[in-house]
Formats: sequence, structure tokens, C-alpha cells
Amino acid sequence: MNMQQFWRRRPNASALMLLAIVVGTLPLWVKSSYLISTGIFVGISAILTLGLCLLLGYAGQISLGHAAFYGIGAYTSAILTVKSGLNPWLAILIGIIVTASAAYLIGLFIFRLSGHYLAVATLGLGIIVYLAFGEFGELTGGPTGLPGVPRLAVGGFVFDGDVEYFYLVWSVVIVFLVLSLNVVNSRVGRALRAIHGSEAAADSVGIDSSRHKLQVLVMSVVFASVAGSLYVHYMRFVSPQPFGFTASVRLVVMAAVGGLASVWGALFGAAAVILLTVVLREFLPLVVPDASGEHTVIVYGIILVVIMVLMPEGLTVGLLKSIRWPSFKSKT
Repeated sequence: MNMQQFWRRRPNASALMLLAIVVGTLPLWVKSSYLISTGIFVGISAILTLGLCLLLGYAGQISLGHAAFYGIGAYTSAILTVKSGLNPWLAILIGIIVTASAAYLIGLFIFRLSGHYLAVATLGLGIIVYLAFGEFGELTGGPTGLPGVPRLAVGGFVFDGDVEYFYLVWSVVIVFLVLSLNVVNSRVGRALRAIHGSEAAADSVGIDSSRHKLQVLVMSVVFASVAGSLYVHYMRFVSPQPFGFTASVRLVVMAAVGGLASVWGALFGAAAVILLTVVLREFLPLVVPDASGEHTVIVYGIILVVIMVLMPEGLTVGLLKSIRWPSFKSKT
């Protein structure tokens, strides 16, 4: 089998190879530390969006408070390493356990709701957690935040540079991407798509909807927890601001822009929105002198509406169809 045949028969494997090559060589020809740092944030956002796409795009379960779990992972790592002196890797593992356990308990109750009621419930959950980060000041540092979070290290090697951390984050992205692709192409993925189509119909053919929804929620928040830990060990500081309602809206926009039911769309959506955020930060004050975070949310909302009207499957699916990517050959 030559390379062209391999590319056409195994598009996901080919795309993973291409992604690994791009990620591996990017720091060699991009010398700007600002751009490398932006790439780190794109990677962290991609991890978050991957989990949200599984929950929202494949299982059809609305979450408008996903940043809460992102924050729980970040704060768990920060508190355990700063206040208890725990090893950062162990703190990340405990953060995963805490976040997954919280999601499981919440899911037992919240998945009794559906549609708009579920959306409102997740929105309320996000607001409650965000306020808790600010109110429990003795533990979280309150609104001023908690400084002094240590760097991640393996033995004597410390991830104290942007390039090193870029490789670490994108290694995690690739691992989670492979995991997500395996899930959506498995029996579990087919069950999630059936639940998305019609929960009643899925139950009628023997699919345990409640169990599958809890499983995908837990998996989704594990992604969020790891992303939060990576974020806080890179910034070496944590405060409530990155985990509010605006962050949850931005995650939904990333998923929608990339394509809700597209694992690869999480990467494209995260990159598009992060780059848009950089552009808005530079140019929005020139158009609106008193621009604030609320103005950014308005812009995100406008973009989301435009994408949903003009390209409801997302940018990624639309682009893949336009270039006749093998995965969409039978549909075009």
C-alpha cells in the first residue's frame, strides 16, 4: 500500500501523522514566544472542546457550565500543590478523581432534565461553582487568586519553557484525540449517536441511556480537569476569572465552529476562536473604546448564529466535504 492509498483508506491515521509532524516541527520555525504561548492555549482549549464535543455533539446533552469542571481541576491542582506541597502529577490525578466524582453525583440528578431545563441547570451549576471560587477565600485565595503554583517536572527535567510546555500540552491533545476517535467509532459512540437522535428510541432497542450519558459526562469532565491542571501549572497562578460564564460560552462556540459532531472539529474550533480572541483583544477597543468581556460574548454570539445558519455542521465538516476528504466520500 503506497502513501496515497494509506491516506485515502485511513484518513484518521493519516491526519494524526500530519498533526504530529506539524506539532513536532512548529517550534523549529516559529521563534515567537507569544505565538508558542498562543499554541499552548489552543492545545488546552482543544482538550476542553474535545470533551464538550463528546457530550454535546455526540450524546446531545447541553452543557452551559462546562468551565466549572475546568475550574475544579485547576483549583484542585493549585490548592494541593501550594497549600499541601503535594507532587503536581499526583495533584492532577486527584483533581481528575474529584472532578469525575462530582460530575457523576451531579449527573445522577441533572440528567433527569432535558432540553432547555438541562441547559438552565448546567448554567446555574457553572455560576454556583464560579461564585464558590471567589467566596471561599481561605482555601482558594478568593477573587485575588492563588499564586505560587509549581511547574510540572519529570525527574530533573522541568517544563519551565514555552517550547517544552507546548510539546507536553500537544502530546496530551494527541492522546485524548486518539481516545476520542476510538470512542466515537466504537459501540459506545454508536449508542451516543442513537441517544442524540432519540433517547426513547435508543432505550427501546436496549441502550441504557442513563448509563451512557453518565459515562460520557465523566469522560468529558476528565478532559476538562486535565486541561485545568495544565492551565494552572503553566500560568503558575489561579483565580476565578477564567472559569466564569464567558468561558463556558466560548467553549460552546469552539465546539459549534469546529463542528459539534466532529472530533477533529475541536482542534479547528479551538484554534479559530483563540485566534479570534487575540484579534478582538487588539482591535475591538479601536471600534468600541470601552469594550469589555460582555462585548466579546456578543461577538461570539453573532459568530455562532452565522455559523449555524450558513454552515450548521461546522467549519471542519464543511471544509472536509469541499475537498472531498475520504471520510465524507460516500456523502458527497
